[in-house]
Order: sequence, then structure tokens, then C-alpha cells
Amino acid sequence: MAERKAWIDQARGLSIFMVVYGHNFPVIEPYIYSFHVPLFFFIAGMFHPKEVNFSVIKRRAKMILVPYFVWAFLLFGFWLAVGKNYGKTSELDLSPIDNFIGIFYAQGGQEYMSWGIPLWFLPCVFILFLLASAIKKIGRVWLQNTVSLIAIILGFVWPQLTGIHLPWSVDVAMVALAFYLSGGLLKKALFGIEKTKLYLAIITMFIIHFVSYYFNTGKVDMYRSIYANEGLFLISGLTGSIFYILLFKAIPVFKFLGYIGRHTIVILATHIRTLTVIKLAFYLVLGTTVFTFTEMEKFILAIAQVVLIIPIIWVVGKYAPILDGKVSKS
Repeated sequence: MAERKAWIDQARGLSIFMVVYGHNFPVIEPYIYSFHVPLFFFIAGMFHPKEVNFSVIKRRAKMILVPYFVWAFLLFGFWLAVGKNYGKTSELDLSPIDNFIGIFYAQGGQEYMSWGIPLWFLPCVFILFLLASAIKKIGRVWLQNTVSLIAIILGFVWPQLTGIHLPWSVDVAMVALAFYLSGGLLKKALFGIEKTKLYLAIITMFIIHFVSYYFNTGKVDMYRSIYANEGLFLISGLTGSIFYILLFKAIPVFKFLGYIGRHTIVILATHIRTLTVIKLAFYLVLGTTVFTFTEMEKFILAIAQVVLIIPIIWVVGKYAPILDGKVSKS
């Protein structure tokens, strides 16, 4: 995409790395969850198409849903043949039928997506794209804002009233509208911010982001529709997204983050399995299946997971780029 800048890819790279690192349960996991998924949604909103028609929706489905279903079936097959018989999963007596259903429902936790919970994000972001597109079709701005606000509130209220996680994380997508639409509204300002104001904005956004995170003392996990204090969550997620985007705009030197930011789907789909490979190697060398990692080791593990995925990215890019969401413009 011509408008995409290196600093945007680096912000996406940070977000996907935080997904990998966060799934290793570091001590800073609560902080990671305060911004890493909102940042994904915010950046996605920055690149929402100006015009949405059937061909645009069809192309977006190829970019998001085709990789989702292919990876989901591959991971389910691996889980069915190997994964469910080893490690902690083997102790849970999970249903293959439920996990097969989980491919299509794309919500429900380990009981339904033991083969690959992180993939929940892809159907969710597609639903979010459709919701935002529908809202933007509304003629009057005040009505767009009203519908958006109602949807966001409903997204917060639904899981509390029903305890039901909607298919394709529809309720999460409604909450994510806050970040997605903000990304679209603030794109021009973020791209064009003057250097004299850049560092002041970075400092201001970080202070607001960290303070709102600090006082939002409950657990936050968008996948499970857990937000603690909803207002503080929105403020923390929004200002955190702006902070990290502007930080990379000011210091766009993290080329490796830019690289992984261009290959988020492959990393999302495979990072749990690369951890399995690493633990298998430890088992063969050390003869143990019980692992206790220090905080530094958890960080190094995340780096190792991403490094192990690079050959997969290369193979996918050469032979099946659609599995990384790469679709020709024609």
C-alpha cells in the first residue's frame, strides 16, 4: 500500500511481537493487554478503504478469511493428529467435534479452539471492517456517531448481560469500533503532525496511557470480552495506540519490527506451534516436560519463536502468499 510508512509497519510489528511475548505469560502481561490488540485495530482503521463495494469486500475476504480458514484447518489437523495427545492438552479430554465446530464459530476458548486461539482476531477484524463500512454508508455524520456509540456500548454490555461470546467475536468487534474509527479519523493528523509538536504529543499520550492503564486495576482481555473499567480501557488503548505509532514515527529505525509487521498473519497462526517446537527440543535435551522460565527467558523465547517463523514466512511468500494475506490488486 503506497501510503504505508515504515513506522506504521514497525508499530504493527511491535503489536504482533507483544502478542507472541504476551502468550508466554510475562510479568508485564497486564500492561501488554492494555494496548497491543487496540493498536492492531487502530492501525487497521487508518487504512479503511475510502469506498467500499462488493469487489472491495470480496478482496478483503480473500485477504483475511481465506488465510484464516486454511490456517485453521491446518492447525486443527495437527492438533487432532498430534497436539491433543501431548502436554497439558492431553489432560483436558477435549472434544474433536467441538474443536472442529470452533473453526467456524471462531470463539469459545480452549474448549473449541485449542488448536489455535490467537486466530480469533482474523474473523473479528473482518466483522469490524463490515461494521465500519456499514456505518460509513450512513449519510449524516451525527447519525454515524450515534450508531457507533450505541454499537460500542452494546459490545460492552452484551457479554455482561448474557455471558455469551458471539461467533466471530461480533461483540468484541463492536467495542473495537472505538479504536478502528479513531484510527481513520486521526490518520491525517498522525501523518502530518509537525516535528515541533511530535515529542510533546508522544509524552502527553504516554502519560495519559500509562495513568489510565495503572488505575484500570482489573484484568483486560479483549478476546474474552474482559475490560475491567470500560472507560479507562478505552482511554488506555486509544492513547497507547497513538503513543506507539508516534514513537515509531519519531524513531523509525527498528527494521526487524517493520519486517514482522508486514507478516502478522503467519506469525499469528504459527507462534504457538514454534513454542511447541522449542519445548520439544528442551525435552530431547533435558528430558523434562515441566518448564519454568525466568522473565528474561520468556522474552528470549518470544524472539526465538519469531526467528523460527521467518523460514515459514519465506516459504509462504514464495508459494502461497495468500496465507499471509497478500492478494494481488487485480
